[in-house]
Amino acid sequence: MKFRLTPLNFFSAFFLLAAVYVWIYGASVVGMQVQHLGGTIGWIFLLFAFVVSFLDIMLRNFFPETRKIWIVELSFITLTIIIFLLVR
Repeated sequence: MKFRLTPLNFFSAFFLLAAVYVWIYGASVVGMQVQHLGGTIGWIFLLFAFVVSFLDIMLRNFFPETRKIWIVELSFITLTIIIFLLVR
């Protein structure tokens, strides 16, 4: 199996780093006033990393070409950001 870098790989790595960072330094780093929620927020980031990596594996099965994977995943990330900003 050939290893291919995709945008969702970068996001899953970001979520893993964010989870470890929040576990080490606590929830005050992300702007929360409550100190004891650091573990919970760390688990949430870990769940996001798992979901994103699972989605990346699913999309790799549907699109065998790296160029098509990049287009689909960047479109998904853009749509997710737009929906987040609209809801916010």
